[in-house]
Amino acid sequence: MDFASDNSSGASDRVLAALVAANAGAAMPYGADPWTAAAEQAVQEVFERDCAVFLLPTGTAANALALAALTPPHGAIFCHEEAHIANDECGAPEFFSAGAKLVGLTGAQGRISLDALKGALARFPRGLVKQVQPSALSITQATECGTLYGLDELDALCAAAHGAGVDVLSFGATKNGTFCCEAVIFFDPALAQDFAFRRKRGGHTLSKGRFLGAQMSAYLEGGHWLDLARHANAMADRLAQGLGTCPRVRLPWPCDANEVFAILPRAADAALKAAGALYYQWGNRGLTVSEAPQADEVFVRLLPSFATRPQEVDRFIEIVRAT
Repeated sequence: MDFASDNSSGASDRVLAALVAANAGAAMPYGADPWTAAAEQAVQEVFERDCAVFLLPTGTAANALALAALTPPHGAIFCHEEAHIANDECGAPEFFSAGAKLVGLTGAQGRISLDALKGALARFPRGLVKQVQPSALSITQATECGTLYGLDELDALCAAAHGAGVDVLSFGATKNGTFCCEAVIFFDPALAQDFAFRRKRGGHTLSKGRFLGAQMSAYLEGGHWLDLARHANAMADRLAQGLGTCPRVRLPWPCDANEVFAILPRAADAALKAAGALYYQWGNRGLTVSEAPQADEVFVRLLPSFATRPQEVDRFIEIVRAT
């Protein structure tokens, strides 16, 4: 019963087989190989448009280097105050952008509110030399609370930021079935003119880049990535629905992706840990004052993956219900 992180799982069998196949023979280094070319083409087919695609081995590098491509050292990056880039990347966005400032914004359940963004833009007017200049808006989908922005919310936030649309996407794969592979996708290729140099200078251009290409190609081929994600989401739905029927368990918001947040009785928490269940306590992050756990409760995050088995979910629910 490992619900600590979707990084706990290995890679899918198809990705593993693709890596083994790519290992045979020689290939040009630094991404000048047929696997990388195929992966770049596959990404463009998924998004149904021409775009500039760069493969990297870590999500932190993808996030930080993408933001650095948009933001000068004197720039402001607006994000949710609980965003991964603000709390879980050890200052990498600031480092790779040579000092840009992350400005945390409020919003319920991990989603930036439109009013918060408009207020921040008013506080950081362009041209005021004593302040950082508004340069990028970072939106996480799904959020740190596992919730989703609706298309209307995304449209409104993008319109407030710069008119419309998403310029750059940090596209994750490691958590959903690859070993170590992410992509930075520039929907406006003009913004990617110096990204190859940023990636190299940042130490994230692999000499044996074919192994990134092989992973991404296998991940996308035939919609494999969607099948893996559907399973992870289905396991999260199963877990949320089961916990929702347990007495004294509170789910503070709906389960939109493969993350379940639950307020459990401490007795259930103790029984789960005694049975070997793995998951993280979550403090009070994302909760209102009225939703906060009481003295005899704990707030936890549960994260199924593409490799989670239904019997793990059912056993977890059984233990909670029994206590």
